[in-house]
Amino acid sequence: MTSTTLSYASTTPTAPRDPARSYSRPGFWRAPFSGVTHREIGHTLTSLPVAIAGFVFAVTMFALGVSTLVVWIGLPVLAAALGGARGLGAAERGRARGLLGLDVAAPAAPAAGLRGRLADAAGWKALLFHTVMFPWRVLSFVLSVTFLVTGWVVALFPTYSWVFHRYLDWPGYRIYDFTTDAGVHHAYYVESPAQIAAVSAIGFVLVFLTPQLVRALTNLDRVAIRSLLGGTR
Repeated sequence: MTSTTLSYASTTPTAPRDPARSYSRPGFWRAPFSGVTHREIGHTLTSLPVAIAGFVFAVTMFALGVSTLVVWIGLPVLAAALGGARGLGAAERGRARGLLGLDVAAPAAPAAGLRGRLADAAGWKALLFHTVMFPWRVLSFVLSVTFLVTGWVVALFPTYSWVFHRYLDWPGYRIYDFTTDAGVHHAYYVESPAQIAAVSAIGFVLVFLTPQLVRALTNLDRVAIRSLLGGTR
């Protein structure tokens, strides 16, 4: 008699990759080309339309609710404003998790009924978040775009420096060109190889400083999201 032994291989399902746990800050020299930096820049760029929508909603609903309190309509309007602010806050936590690697727990659900919704501290903090973060995110957008575009345009100057001589009849890129009242002409062009290389070097300095700037800008976003949109685990 022969016996057959059956063996079963146990398999453990692989957990989905957690962006908050796999998020690691790149080194200085690798930062401009790192996916982490690109996601942080994406966060500052997309934060502008998100901030506009959140600010308009928060200010409009709050003003409408306060102005109609005298006829009692304002109470459900304010409750709706807090609920909407909570919903926008949840979307913000999801954006922060995907783009900033920030895992923030959702606040506890508000108590049932109109009174419970109006006493919802998390809703009021979310409403405050969408109000106060608007000017900051405008500034973050402007600084990020300015440094990002300026850095790469100036760094790549040697690749298109010939355009000014060929199509504009300039000896190089013109920094300034003016004539004084006394008839003295002043002009300065970036035309020699050394000058072109120096301009490009300045551009690369901006390229490598841009991730550090963006990291500083998004760090304030992280603090605001944790303190105003998060709950306790």
